[in-house]
Amino acid sequence: MSPNEPSTAAEGAAGKQLDTESTPHAESSSGSGAIATVVALCLGGLVAALMQTLIIPIQPELPELLGTSRSNASWVITATLLAAAVAMPIAGRLGDMFGKQRVLVGSSILLLVGSLVCALSSSLIPMVTGRAIQGLAMGFIPVGISLMREVTPPKITTMAIAAMSATLGVGGAIGLPLSAWIAQTWNWHGLFWTAAALSLVIIAAVVFLVPHVADATGGRLDIVGAIGLAIGLCAALIGVSKGNDWGWGSGTTIGMIVGGVVVLLLWGLHQLKTPEPLVDLRTTARPAVLLTNIAAVAIGFGMMAQSVVIPMLLEMPESTGVGLGQTMLAAGLWMAPGGLMMLVFAPVSSTLMNKIGAKLTLAIGATVLGVGYLIALFLMNSPWQLMLASIIMASGVGIGYAAMPTLIMGAVPITEAGSAVGLNGLMRSVGTTVSSAVMAVLLTTATIELGGQSLPSMTSFRLCFLVGAIAAFVGVAITLMIPKRGPQPIPEGVVITDEAAADDAAAPATR
Repeated sequence: MSPNEPSTAAEGAAGKQLDTESTPHAESSSGSGAIATVVALCLGGLVAALMQTLIIPIQPELPELLGTSRSNASWVITATLLAAAVAMPIAGRLGDMFGKQRVLVGSSILLLVGSLVCALSSSLIPMVTGRAIQGLAMGFIPVGISLMREVTPPKITTMAIAAMSATLGVGGAIGLPLSAWIAQTWNWHGLFWTAAALSLVIIAAVVFLVPHVADATGGRLDIVGAIGLAIGLCAALIGVSKGNDWGWGSGTTIGMIVGGVVVLLLWGLHQLKTPEPLVDLRTTARPAVLLTNIAAVAIGFGMMAQSVVIPMLLEMPESTGVGLGQTMLAAGLWMAPGGLMMLVFAPVSSTLMNKIGAKLTLAIGATVLGVGYLIALFLMNSPWQLMLASIIMASGVGIGYAAMPTLIMGAVPITEAGSAVGLNGLMRSVGTTVSSAVMAVLLTTATIELGGQSLPSMTSFRLCFLVGAIAAFVGVAITLMIPKRGPQPIPEGVVITDEAAADDAAAPATR
């Protein structure tokens, strides 16, 4: 194949194999070495995602533990979510510029530093700082996903991407019971010492098991763009996440949201004018990429809704006539099978992508998620019923989350894979943040009084499940509008080998 001919490379599943001055891809993609790489990347993604729910079991005790108000203590969780949202597109861009393995090592070190800061902290400011640094480590996941197609042979690339994508949900799900058990067994600082120990394992795994391939494209980081993205995202997401506490009509909430949107619009203009943007918005505007990212918002919304609603329903007192009276640890254990089901369905998603393509696989995943919510409307009377509904929802998330990066990577040049997957991760984060805010509002629409407290009624929970189903089915509709991908231009200086072209032709997911 001539270097100047267009390539119809995979949607990211089989992917292109690049022949650079050296051929590290071929060396790194054989036998047990490739399996070890996949395991290391998935383990790193799992630990990074686990940080999102690490602190939730001790959330009610945080004001007392840190000597602060409940409102201030909530920043311990919010800081991690905001930092993760900002980190994903920036880490993706850095991975494209300097090499993905280097950025993975850097993300792992950030996780270690953040964990140590939290482990040594007993007051609000250092704790929030440490949690924000932990959140920055979430850049590990999009960079790891985009690296998969460079370091794995085509026959396992789809499976590897699916497994890595599943860690987003699996880490969060197993984090709840694991964190509750650690907090109950040892001092709460044990949560962060455990995180620090896991970080050291990840650093070693990435250094020794993940090959450093010649995938750096060079260039410079758009500092102004990175700062603008951070300010705009943080302002808008803080306004959304704190709207229920501050009041949706308050000047602070409206000012944060509107101000954040204005900054993001200005950021977008800057990205279009700068020669080396943080995010190539022209590539992002391609229908296949744009619609996949919009679907990511809807599916991220659907995923988060059940993570907010089901634990609350499980833990509410039985005396309300609604709640099931479970402890935090028990609630986490009832939720854990759903998270593990995401990992179980990774090979199912891989098989579907190879058979029918990533677009229909994403639509199937979102459909299963929506069906799970509809089933939950009628399965709310015991923990095992909610566990069953959660398993169905999580299965849909597992199928869909694996397909999204595959669609994205198939629609962008390989030199922009990291930043494109990072932006997709950001869109999922936007969906989850909006979902948390919407669920908080819906849970106050119909309440019951118990001991001077207003608690959600059965009507509120059903409304939440119904809205979650609608979001999932909106994701299905958007996904079905994603157009088939046309030939992609080969980046200048990149040569597609005949062997790689044959691999692409052999993979059904490339069509």
